[in-house]
Amino acid sequence: MNSADQTATEVVVALSGGATEDARAVFGVLGSAFASDRAADDVPQELPGERPTVWTATFDVADLRSRPGPVRLTAPVTADVQGGYRAVDSLREALSTAFTVRVVGTASGDQEEEVQLRLENR
Repeated sequence: MNSADQTATEVVVALSGGATEDARAVFGVLGSAFASDRAADDVPQELPGERPTVWTATFDVADLRSRPGPVRLTAPVTADVQGGYRAVDSLREALSTAFTVRVVGTASGDQEEEVQLRLENR
């Protein structure tokens, strides 16, 4: 696979404003479904201070490794995802096996899109 093909299958996911355990749950679902730039033991941590925390990871959706079952969240989570159209659709489909997924907003470009998703318990 050349680098252009790989870039077309990568999706950047950013989670903010939620509980650390919810970020771990979302990244756990995605990490079991797809290869990631994060090691399995690299889980979201809460940092001291009053600044907002944003957790990010990149997932390669070229190969779906598993379809996770439902996972519980303590509260709804907002996820901002960015990548190619098909790649974002693949990631959203994987998330829908674990959560109820609603599209809250979109910004479309020529070859990529940014989508804000709201993840809730099924």
